[in-house]
Amino acid sequence: MTIESAAGEIVLHPPDAHNPPIELDLEKFMGKWYVIHSTLPLWKSRKDVTITYALKTSPSEETVKFDDIVEYRSKSDPPTSSRSRVVGIDTLISSPDTNAPPASSAARSGPLGGSDAPSTGSAPADAAVATSNKSAQTRYKWRGKGWLVIASSRWQLLGCSADPSPENAAAWAVTYFEKTLFTPAGLDIYSRTAAGLPADVVAEIVEKAKGLGGDVAKLAEGFFEVERSGVDGKGTI
Repeated sequence: MTIESAAGEIVLHPPDAHNPPIELDLEKFMGKWYVIHSTLPLWKSRKDVTITYALKTSPSEETVKFDDIVEYRSKSDPPTSSRSRVVGIDTLISSPDTNAPPASSAARSGPLGGSDAPSTGSAPADAAVATSNKSAQTRYKWRGKGWLVIASSRWQLLGCSADPSPENAAAWAVTYFEKTLFTPAGLDIYSRTAAGLPADVVAEIVEKAKGLGGDVAKLAEGFFEVERSGVDGKGTI
């Protein structure tokens, strides 16, 4: 697993940006991510939280779906215990939802907590031209599988590293989850490794989130570190 010499430019986009100027390579974005920091209350009593994405075969570019597997342990569970699992499927939202409330007052939430709208990460200034005729693949609707099939939520990618692939140990991502009947809006910071990201990178991500203003800035004030077995936590940022 390689490590970038630097995390690269950290760029976040507001949740209400329907077509943020980023070209996301979904194939590289797939795989396991560790939730290392969050504002979602449900992760305060849990640890070893990962989200694994697996792209499904789609009939067209407009139909993008991938499996979404969330795994975690309760804080009281030993690190060798089996993790609880929530399985769902994410579907790309390719056009604005005019009936949805402004994203600035929402976030993702499934049975654990979620949203439906990805925005995104670092990209060259002229990327807007490349994506002007094609929606950025950053906004999704989550639906549970099995007994959770009636549960749904929306989430959005606010930003990610230029190379989000599993082989890049310096990769990062920030997701925003819309408010639901059962969970508040929230933000997660992802890393490709349980060790997480350098403190200065996390601090910059948090400051960039605060810089978006509105409800996202308020949420960013509540970031805390999610416990990972074998990793020394530093608590609330």
